[in-house]
Amino acid sequence: MSKKEKKNRDAGAPGGKMPRKQYEGELEKLQIQLCHLQEWVKHAGLRVIVVFEGRDAAGKGGVIKRITERVSPRVFRVVALPPPSDREKTQLYMQRYITHFPSAGQVVLFDRSWYNRAGVERVMGFCTPEETEQFLHTTPFLEEQIVRQGITLIKYFFDVSQQVQQKRFDARARDPMRHWKLSPMDVESWRRWWDYTAAYAEMIEATNTDWAPWYRVHADKKRQARLNCISHLLSLIHYEKLPFDPPERGHRKKRPDDVPEHLQFTHNVPKVY
Repeated sequence: MSKKEKKNRDAGAPGGKMPRKQYEGELEKLQIQLCHLQEWVKHAGLRVIVVFEGRDAAGKGGVIKRITERVSPRVFRVVALPPPSDREKTQLYMQRYITHFPSAGQVVLFDRSWYNRAGVERVMGFCTPEETEQFLHTTPFLEEQIVRQGITLIKYFFDVSQQVQQKRFDARARDPMRHWKLSPMDVESWRRWWDYTAAYAEMIEATNTDWAPWYRVHADKKRQARLNCISHLLSLIHYEKLPFDPPERGHRKKRPDDVPEHLQFTHNVPKVY
């Protein structure tokens, strides 16, 4: 058997890399369902929060990109907050996150969230042990209130092996278009793998509740992880396909004599391509 034949066999085998054509076909089906979900969220006035946490280079950004690729940013809103400002550091810890919570008819996707306190802030020493302990104690109660207010709260943890994380870090180092994904903090997370493991283990144990459970996404295989996560997300929110009636365009009005047939510009973008 040639290397090419072996590669093709492994790609189609259970647990192997999913062929691109199959992946794109399944992704399109799920994205159509996301569009149906979008219309139902607007129709029913739902409020949904989806939290994406996990290891660095685990693929959180990739699945968020696929979720939002075909839907309206006015309905599916991504929140990826920078480090807190000096003023925000004086506020209640959850305060700057709550301001981004959804209104009726919105789905908010948190690319990292308040769980920074139990992960990077704890491991890197950006908060005190007492602040971490207080966070782990109070967060389940806060999330219970969020759910009681009628907000759907879904939490995903993307998990990868050490070998896959290193492979992805190496790929980012070689690719100029992905250098921005390789921050000093990311590199430090690779070095402190076991520190993060201990922190995440305690975080999950303390904040995994009946009203806001953690769902682990096995993310060593990117394509399968994306499909599995989107499929699971759709399964957690009840929605119905609403009928779509295309609006009537009517007849285009005739051009008035005093309106030019073509717009005139002094400056044009050069046709390089």
